[in-house]
Amino acid sequence: MGRVRKALGRPLGIGVLALVLAVGGFGLYWFQPWKLWQDQTVEEALPVAAPTVAPGASSPPAAPRTLAAGDLISHEHATSGTVKLVRLADGSHVVRLERLDTSNGPDLRVWLTDAPVKQGLKGWRVFDDGLHVSLGKLKGNKGSQNYAVPQDVDLSRYSSVSIWCDRFDVSFGAAELARV
Repeated sequence: MGRVRKALGRPLGIGVLALVLAVGGFGLYWFQPWKLWQDQTVEEALPVAAPTVAPGASSPPAAPRTLAAGDLISHEHATSGTVKLVRLADGSHVVRLERLDTSNGPDLRVWLTDAPVKQGLKGWRVFDDGLHVSLGKLKGNKGSQNYAVPQDVDLSRYSSVSIWCDRFDVSFGAAELARV
């Protein structure tokens, strides 16, 4: 009887250990808890795009112009800073995050959306319900940075920006864009 327990116990123990290691490894990959203590600061200047000027024209190049702006509010994580929608001299657009301060996390994106910005728990998950355009991965959880808006995006259809966690479908923070 003792030999049977030893024979069954060893493979079962190894199987349980392998399962615990696999689940633990997946959990670490999925949640990436170390990012909560790692900050990445990115400081980018507002891009200066060269305007297209006809030869012989004497008009000075147009300066970048802020079309809309708003302050970030906190959702899933404490988030602050300013968001601006800026038209560059060449007619292209960027979403600019200034003085951003939020938590780091897995798979964070900058989204341009049509959703209203709501305070508290009501605002955490609304941004993927309607129109949204991902402008790319968040470059850093602190600092000032720029995100190019694709040329084919109709800006009149979007009214807010969210720092969106694509992994858990939740907003870290968002800003309502008010026309300037």
